Amino acid sequence: MDSGGYRGKAGAGAAAGGWRGRGRGIGRSGQDGSLGRGRSTGRSGGDHQYHTRQQFYHQQQQYNQQMWVSSQDGRGSGRYGGLRPTRGAYGGHGGEGRGRGWCQYAVPVQSQMELQRPSPESLPTVQSQMELRRPSPESLPTVQSQMELQRTFPETLPCDSPIVPEMQSLQISGQSPSSSSSSTSPPEVAGKLIPMKRPDNGGKKDIRRISLHANHFRVKYNPETIIRHYDIDVKLDMPTKNNLPTTFSKTVLSAVRDKLFSDDPTRFPSLSMTAYDGEKNIFSTESLPTGKFKLELSNEEGSKIQSFKVQVQLVNELKYEKLDSYLSGLTFTIPRDVLQAMDVVTKENPTKQMIYVGKSFHSTRPYLQVDLGRGVIASEGIKHSLKTTSQGAALCLDYSVLPLRKPMPVIDYLREDIRGFDLNNFASFRKKVENALKGLKVTVTHRSSNHRYKIAALTDENVQDICFDLEDLSGDQIPLRRVSLVEYFKEKYSKDIMYKDIPCLDLGKSNRKIYVPMEFCAITAGQRYGKERLEKYQAEKLRKISLAPPKVRESTIYGMIRSGDGPCGGGICKNFGIEADMNMTSVIGRVIEPPELKLGTSRGRWMKATVDRRKCDWNLNRNSVISSKPITVWGVIDFGTFSIERFIPDLISRCYRLNINMEKPVFYKRLQMGLLYEADNLHQLLENVKDESFKIGGSHLQILLCVLPEQDPGYNNLKWISETKVGILTQCCLSANANKSKDQFLANVALKINAKLGGSNMELLTQPQCLQSKSHVMFIGVDSNRPGPLNATSPSIAAVVATMNWPAANQYATRICPQDNRAEKILKIGTMCLQLVNTYAQLNQVRPDKIVLFRDGVSDNQFDMVLNEELRDIKRTFRAQNYFPTITIVVAQKRHTTRLFLDGDREENVPPGTVVDTKITSLVGFDFYLCSHFGHIGTSKPAHYHVLWDENDFTSDQLQELIYGMCFTSAQCTKPVSLVPPVCYADRAAYRGRLYHDSIEWDHSSASSSSSSKASFDEKFYRLHPNLENSMFFI
Repeated sequence: MDSGGYRGKAGAGAAAGGWRGRGRGIGRSGQDGSLGRGRSTGRSGGDHQYHTRQQFYHQQQQYNQQMWVSSQDGRGSGRYGGLRPTRGAYGGHGGEGRGRGWCQYAVPVQSQMELQRPSPESLPTVQSQMELRRPSPESLPTVQSQMELQRTFPETLPCDSPIVPEMQSLQISGQSPSSSSSSTSPPEVAGKLIPMKRPDNGGKKDIRRISLHANHFRVKYNPETIIRHYDIDVKLDMPTKNNLPTTFSKTVLSAVRDKLFSDDPTRFPSLSMTAYDGEKNIFSTESLPTGKFKLELSNEEGSKIQSFKVQVQLVNELKYEKLDSYLSGLTFTIPRDVLQAMDVVTKENPTKQMIYVGKSFHSTRPYLQVDLGRGVIASEGIKHSLKTTSQGAALCLDYSVLPLRKPMPVIDYLREDIRGFDLNNFASFRKKVENALKGLKVTVTHRSSNHRYKIAALTDENVQDICFDLEDLSGDQIPLRRVSLVEYFKEKYSKDIMYKDIPCLDLGKSNRKIYVPMEFCAITAGQRYGKERLEKYQAEKLRKISLAPPKVRESTIYGMIRSGDGPCGGGICKNFGIEADMNMTSVIGRVIEPPELKLGTSRGRWMKATVDRRKCDWNLNRNSVISSKPITVWGVIDFGTFSIERFIPDLISRCYRLNINMEKPVFYKRLQMGLLYEADNLHQLLENVKDESFKIGGSHLQILLCVLPEQDPGYNNLKWISETKVGILTQCCLSANANKSKDQFLANVALKINAKLGGSNMELLTQPQCLQSKSHVMFIGVDSNRPGPLNATSPSIAAVVATMNWPAANQYATRICPQDNRAEKILKIGTMCLQLVNTYAQLNQVRPDKIVLFRDGVSDNQFDMVLNEELRDIKRTFRAQNYFPTITIVVAQKRHTTRLFLDGDREENVPPGTVVDTKITSLVGFDFYLCSHFGHIGTSKPAHYHVLWDENDFTSDQLQELIYGMCFTSAQCTKPVSLVPPVCYADRAAYRGRLYHDSIEWDHSSASSSSSSKASFDEKFYRLHPNLENSMFFI
C-alpha cells in the first residue's frame, strides 16, 4: 500500500506507546505523484495479498490539458497502520489484521487530439507499488512531522486540476504533495475547492417506501436547436448635462426593445422568437441585425420624446447539445450559459402576462386576489426555476402567495389604510399620509399614457395655492407666464380638480418637481407589502390562504403549468425547442426510522420515551426533563395587567411536574411600557433589579420573567440591554397567554427557562452509530440576517452557534457579529468558530475531534464562497492554533420551491422521516431532501441538504440518520422540527442581533445619521455579556 497506510486514526486498543491498534489514512508518494488511501493493521507490511483493478478516464479540462488516470485498488495487511499524529502517540504496530486502499496515478497523454491507452510500462509495477506500500521504519515520519503533515489544508499544497470530478484530488507527476485532511482527499479543481460527489448511490435504509410526486416537470429540448445570444446596450442619444451615465428601469428597456423590433419588422423577427431578461441579454432562435440603431420613445413622464441609441452585438451561439453532454456525463462543466438562456425563455411569457414581484409572477385577475383590508391584498402567483437533476433538466414550479398593495386611487387607499382618515381635516393626518405614501409607485390617470412615478413627498402648499411659470415647450419665443396648477390642468388636460385644499403629490426626481393632484394618481399594481407590517387579523388571513392543503396545492400547480399565462404558454418555449412534461415527477421516498429518545422521571432517573408512530411527537404529561437546575432567585416584571395570583402558582406547579424545582419569585414589579423606550432608565432599572435580587436571594438573579401586553418594539431594547449590558436572562410572554395559563403554554415556558439555565429537556437515547466513538463531536450552525433590499446602510448580522456538550449535543453557545451591508460571506467565521471551540475545551477539558457545520442562508451559486472563503478561513484559523479536527460542511436550504405529494387520493402530508435522494436531486453533488416534521396544516416543505465537504466519511444513510435524529433535540418543543436545530438556533441568534441593531439605531437616533450608522457596525454593541455567552438566551 501507499504511504496512506501509515497515517491514520488509532484503533481501540491504542494508547501512547501502545502496540496494538489499527489505522486508516491518506498519503501521497511515488515518482508518479500517486495518491493513496488505506486502512491497515498487522505486521506483514502489506505484501501478502494484492489485487488490482484498473479503470481509465479521459476528460478535457481547463488549459486544454488531458490525462490518463489509472485507479488501482489493493488489499493487504500492513505493519504501520496505526500511527496517530494528532495525539503524538503510536497507535500500535503489531497484531494482525487486513487493510484496504487505493491509489490514483496521473500519466500525461502524448496527444491531446487522440486517446491512447497507456502502456503497461507506463504504470507502476506490482513490485514498485509494494515498495510504496511498505515503508521502512526509517521512512516513517516522527511524531512532530506527523503533526505537521496531518490534515494539511489544500491551500498549502501545489494546485493541480483533477482529471475527473469523481476522483476528489489528483497530484501530477513530479510534485511533492502533503497529506490530506481526511481519508478522502479534498475535491479541488485548478486550486479551488469544489463540492464533493455523492459517496454512494444514495441511502438504502428505511422502515417503508412510499410513492410520491414532486413538482418537477421534466424538460425536453431539441439538441440541434441553436440559440443566439445578443448583448443590447441602450443609451440616450443626447448625453445628460453632467455627462453621468443614465440608468433605465426594466419597463423602459423592455419598451425600447419592443420599439426596436416594431420599427423594422422586415429585419427583426417576431417577438415570440426572442426572450429578453429586461437588462442586457436577448436570446433569439433567428438571426438579428447587429450594429447601432436610433429610435424615439416618450419618456416615463410622457412629457417629451426621448431619442435612444441602441447597439446590438452577437455574443455567442448556444446549442442544447452542451446541456445534453453534461446531463449524460460526457462533460463535467455545467453549461451555465445554456441554462441562463433557457431560464430567460421560460420567464418570457409570464413576464408579458403577469406582474413580476421578487422571484414570483402574479396575475392581475381579481379572482386570484383576496382583500386583506387596509389597502392590502393577498395575490396568488407562481414561482419557478430551471434545475439540472439526476433525471435531466426539470422545471420546478410552485404556488406562491404574497401581500401586495391594492391597485386603487390614492385617496381611496388612504381611506382604507389610515383609520379615521378625513380629507376635510387633512392637516391632522399629514404625517400619517407621508408615512403611508412615500416611496410608493403611482400611475397617473389624467393622461392617456398612464406613466408611472415614485412618490417623493407631499407639497408644502395645497393645490389651490400652487403657481408656477409655464415653460415654452414648442420652441416659439413665447414669454413665460404665471399660471396656477388648477388653471394648468383645466387648459392642458380639460380636468377640473375636485380636492383643492389638500397637498399635491411630488413625483419628481433629480431636483425636478412634478406636482400632480392626488385624485389623478392610483397605486400601481405589484408593490409588495411587508409581512411584518400586517396586523394580526391580516396575517392570519394570509396564512390561511398560503397554507393550501397538499391536494389543493398540487391541483393549483397543475393548473399553473398548463395555463396560457404560465412558463409554457404563448408558444415561446416551443419556438425555442423546449417542451415541458405536463406531469409531475414520480419518485420513491424512503421513510427512515425515528431515533429512540430518553426523558426524565419524577425520581430523577431517565426512561426511554414513547414516540407516536404517525406524528413522531411525544408528551410530557407523565415524564419530566432529563436534568434541571433549581430556580431559587428569579423575579417578575409586569408591563401590562395579568393575574399573578393564578399564573405564578400554575407555572411553579408545571415546573414541579417537569422535575424543575422553582421557588416563589423574590420580587414582583408592575411598570409602564413606556420605560422600554428609555434606554438609560431601562438600563438602570435592570441593574437595580439585579442588585436587589442578590440582596434578597443571596445569589445572582437567574432569570427575569417579563409579561408584555402586546408585541411591541420596546421588546428589542429589553433584550439588547439585558443581554449585552446587564447580563440577565429574560423570558417574555404575552399577558393574554399568561392569564389563560393553559398547560401547553406553561410547559413551553418551563422548557425554555430550563434550556436557558443550562438544563437538558430531552436527549437521544444513543447517538448514531457512525459517531459512537471516544471522539468528541461539535455541531455548528451558521447564518446571516441581511437587511431589506431597499436598505443600503444597515449591517448584515452573522451568528454562529455550537454545541457545548457531547454526546447529548443539545446545549449551545453563540457569537454574534455585524457584517458589511450586503455581505454574503461571514467575514470572521474562523475567529467565531475558534472562540466556540475554546469555550468547548474549557467546559470539557478537550477540543472536539470532529466538527459538523451546518450553513444556512446560501444558494447554489454561493457554494464556492462557502468552500473557498469560509472553510479556508476556518481551517487557517484552526491551523494557527495547531488544531486539526475533521470537518463536514452541510448547507441547509429552506427557501426552495420543491414540494412532495403522496401518490393517489390521500389528503395528508408526507410522513416525518421521508427522504428523497434520487431523480430530483443533484446530478453530481451529495444532496437529499428530508421532511423531518409532521405537517398539521398546509403542505409540508422538505429541507434540502447539500453536503459540500466531508472529512468524516459519512455515507448517505449515516448523514440522513444523523440529521433526522438531531431534529428531535430542539429544546422548545416535543416534536421533531422541520430544520436541523443548529440552523434554527443560528437563525434565531442572527435575528436577535437584528433586534440589537434596531435598538442601537434607536438609542443613537438623537445623534447624526452617520454617527448612528457607524455605531450599528461596531462589534462592541453586539458583544454578549460574559454571564450569557454560553447560554441559550436566544430561544
